Amino acid sequence: MAGPAGPAAWQARCRAGRWRTVLLVSDWARIRAGRVVYEDGAALILNKPAGISVTGERHGTDLVRIAREAGQELFPVHRIDKVTSGAILFARELGWHGGLTRQFARGTAGKEYLALTRSTGLPERGTIDLPLSVGRKNRVRVAAPREAIAARPAGAVPAGTVPVGTTWAADPAAVFTHVRTYPSVTTFARIWADERHTLLLARPVTGRRHQIRVHLAWIGHPVEGDPLFGMADAPRAHLHSWRLAVDAAWRAGARLRAEAPPGPDFWAPAASRLPGQDPAPLLATARRRSEEDTGVPGHG
Repeated sequence: MAGPAGPAAWQARCRAGRWRTVLLVSDWARIRAGRVVYEDGAALILNKPAGISVTGERHGTDLVRIAREAGQELFPVHRIDKVTSGAILFARELGWHGGLTRQFARGTAGKEYLALTRSTGLPERGTIDLPLSVGRKNRVRVAAPREAIAARPAGAVPAGTVPVGTTWAADPAAVFTHVRTYPSVTTFARIWADERHTLLLARPVTGRRHQIRVHLAWIGHPVEGDPLFGMADAPRAHLHSWRLAVDAAWRAGARLRAEAPPGPDFWAPAASRLPGQDPAPLLATARRRSEEDTGVPGHG
């Protein structure tokens, strides 16, 4: 997508602190162009670019505000972080909003992310079962000391092999008691790796703020470009909301499934090293892993 509302321009404005510029109505048309994954009279699923907030931006603008200025009222059903990209679901009528948000709150909505980590050595599959808390400056962290976190392979593992089904958890005796803690679980499947990066299919079983980003960083495998963990000057965090699934009451309860393809900026750190320099086979592998793990064709 070209033009002044493209992702590169958004990122440049964010870094330069120029988000106070009043955007034109035509910006909503530019944002929508090529990014509408699904739309009907009740819902809109947009493939959000990195660098713009969904809502609640205090010192600039966000998708909800831009849409409103263009005459379209949208009600966000969930959130994805400003520095990440991918599928975001909006209700187009307030009457559908409550039922959709309850699915995310109760864990019945399907959510799958693609994460490119700045690391290697992750097992084929894993579970991160680490409670979260909110620390100083409202930063999300694991609610236990780093040294209390241990990886436990599932079953016996032959010497010299990579464990499958590893679980990371904290010693229960070391979990914080002086602050409120939130049970948090993320599962993942390894899709591809080389000597510098790993591509994961990640599922947040719980839906805490910054969950995937914090979980991966605290086990030593941070998301590439994540400003929360040492990459403040990077143009984006390489975490992408890839697939969503919800029950659509306005469609007699039918399961609505949507997939938002990641753009070239997501693949950029590893693009020259991907097999065949083409992400399509990796996405096909991710779909197969999803079906193997969930038993549901089309995810969620």
